[in-house]
Amino acid sequence: VNDEVTEVIAVPYDHDANLAEALDESVLGSLSSDIQAKFREDVESREDWEEAISKGLGLLGINYEDRSQPFLGASGVTHPLLSEAVTQFQAQAYKEMLPSGGPVKTQVLGTPTKETEAQAQRVRDFMNYQITEVMEEFDQDTDQMLFYLPLTGSTFKKIYFDETKQRAVSKFVPAEDMIVPYSASDLRTAERVTHVVRMTYNEIRKLQVAGVYRDVELSSSDGDQDEGAIQERADELLGLRPNYSDDVYTLLECHVDLDLEGFEDKDMEGNPSGIMLPYIVTIDQGSGKVLSISRNFREQDPLKRKRQYFTHYKFLPGFGFYGFGLLHTIGGLSRAATSILR
Repeated sequence: VNDEVTEVIAVPYDHDANLAEALDESVLGSLSSDIQAKFREDVESREDWEEAISKGLGLLGINYEDRSQPFLGASGVTHPLLSEAVTQFQAQAYKEMLPSGGPVKTQVLGTPTKETEAQAQRVRDFMNYQITEVMEEFDQDTDQMLFYLPLTGSTFKKIYFDETKQRAVSKFVPAEDMIVPYSASDLRTAERVTHVVRMTYNEIRKLQVAGVYRDVELSSSDGDQDEGAIQERADELLGLRPNYSDDVYTLLECHVDLDLEGFEDKDMEGNPSGIMLPYIVTIDQGSGKVLSISRNFREQDPLKRKRQYFTHYKFLPGFGFYGFGLLHTIGGLSRAATSILR
């Protein structure tokens, strides 16, 4: 049986092809179980971090607290120390990162000439046009990211080519949706990085028709909208609750190194070297089905280095993977100021 499977999957595939189409269901099932088990371990390893962030969001003073202690009608006001600091950073950083002339600047290396200066101007104009006009989400996502950054200490941007939009996309990813192992020190060297993606059925269907995802039946979305502690707390402060009638599916997009049978790395003699190669594995969390497995290295790269789609922004460098935010540095001061004010 193994010989037959090897003969099927040994057929040359395009470098950007969905390799999940070529693998046996038993192999995909085992791979999905392994990745989901490691994902749950990674989530559990940072539960205290999530809990600390979710509790700290209350220091923004978005809601007025009705209190009956120490007496009925006691003040529930929150000192605006933290919210003022966050707003000031967001406003100043937005002005620096998205100036009126465009965020991209160019520099001519070496002695400038008329030709190189004209080329630099064309590059600058084209990139600013792409970011401010074509990439519609860049402005608003950057604006939102700069609000989250001083609070949580870490935020992310995901830059990739969207097959359905047929253009480059720069999307804000909050820290709660980026799951990394406890031992990770940075994105480049992390053994796996899992991006939790929430998509509607129609969005998934478009990618299935385009050939990006396997055309498999997904499970019902009932109970599939399990939000993290941070998002639940943010919804509570805003007075929102998820609408469970929406068919939203949770996908796990795992950037991981694998040694796939039939697609092994080969040495100079053509024998499997045992070296794991970078792949992107996308799994529907509800059904556990693997939607896609794609190579995460350039076809022309002899070293087969992992392509990096994520950029990590830190407010202050922390002791580990995540940065420190204002919740960590002045959260205690904000609580004390609130108590004194009340």
